[in-house]
Amino acid sequence: MMPHVPVPVSPHARLPPAPTVMSEEVAAAVAAGRPVVALESTLLAHGLPRPHNRAAADDLEAAVRDQGAVPATVAVLDGVPRVGLSPAELDRVCGGGLVKLSVRDLGVAVGLGRDGATTVAATAALAQAVGVPLFATGGLGGVHRGARDSWDVSADLAALAVTGVLVVCSGVKSILDVPATLEVLETGSVPVLGYRTDAFPGFYRRDSGHPVPWRVESPVEAAAVWRAHRSLGSPAGMVLAQPVPAADELAAGVHDRLLDEGMALVARRGITGKDVTPALLEHFHAGSGGASLRTNLALVRANAELAAQVAVALADATPPS
Repeated sequence: MMPHVPVPVSPHARLPPAPTVMSEEVAAAVAAGRPVVALESTLLAHGLPRPHNRAAADDLEAAVRDQGAVPATVAVLDGVPRVGLSPAELDRVCGGGLVKLSVRDLGVAVGLGRDGATTVAATAALAQAVGVPLFATGGLGGVHRGARDSWDVSADLAALAVTGVLVVCSGVKSILDVPATLEVLETGSVPVLGYRTDAFPGFYRRDSGHPVPWRVESPVEAAAVWRAHRSLGSPAGMVLAQPVPAADELAAGVHDRLLDEGMALVARRGITGKDVTPALLEHFHAGSGGASLRTNLALVRANAELAAQVAVALADATPPS
């Protein structure tokens, strides 16, 4: 049995809107009720190597625009939480040196005037604070293997229990304890939907070996479920899990070899906590000859497109105020 993981349930555990600055484009879209999709910056600052990260930043924003929504990449720059970044600000995010910020770190970074890249948890909190309900990323954080001893559980899971944002992702990375992650999401009353799949995705692999509780077939269905979930008063977010496109899935043999090597590497080097995922991703990128990077880029772009489609469906179904 893994240890009990406390999950906060207070609907008031959210960020006040005052410190967060929206770009003019994002602010205008939110005010007009037009579709907006938040994008995290940890993927750019810590998940993808340079110069691929800067190209990906433009590609993800373009993918959102192509589907009729406004992209809003989120980061903290000069101690200011920002939702929607300029090209120069994206350059800063992708240039290196940003601290990785979860929800607990936001106040510290703001108070000290630091630059930071936001995780899933922090991005969701800042997006909710300004009224953006859709968020696209690559993979959700989860329960790490060996958590019964280390208690290493991503803050993403606790944050989603109290943050009303729909996160579109490709499940969780195979380096994590997938069944334990799904159990913690259930404990937090976070619905998990599979997009045109009955299997919970494993990031690089389309099937983690575990089922999803619910399945939807279209952005319109996903939007309908999200509206119903929120109308019933739940403070929790929701996960919409989409498998990586079949043509871009990492081959099973390559994946399994890299995973075994990567887990041995972090154990040998004594890497723990928030440094584990970046170290493993770097090993996957280097050890696969670039194949895992192509997979990563393909799945996050597909998720940005799907999130934008759901955002458009939500906007179309929402009567003007």
